[in-house]
Amino acid sequence: MSQEKVDRYKEEKRNRAKIIRKEKRQWMLTKAGIGVVAVLLVAWVGISVYNYSDTSSTTTVDLPTYTVNTMALDDYMDGLTAE
Repeated sequence: MSQEKVDRYKEEKRNRAKIIRKEKRQWMLTKAGIGVVAVLLVAWVGISVYNYSDTSSTTTVDLPTYTVNTMALDDYMDGLTAE
């Protein structure tokens, strides 16, 4: 091994505890961030469901209905399967 490699290895060995602490801290912050996002997501879904169930029992909303004529598409698909 060259002297550079030996020096790098010794430096890494000297700072190994600091490096491990830094990696652990980063991992814990990552897990905490994921946990916060998960809690916020669950809370948002819960609030949305609560608000939806609360409004649906007291208010009736008439939604518009639409009809789509798919006769041309049906004829085309039948033509493909017939061949």
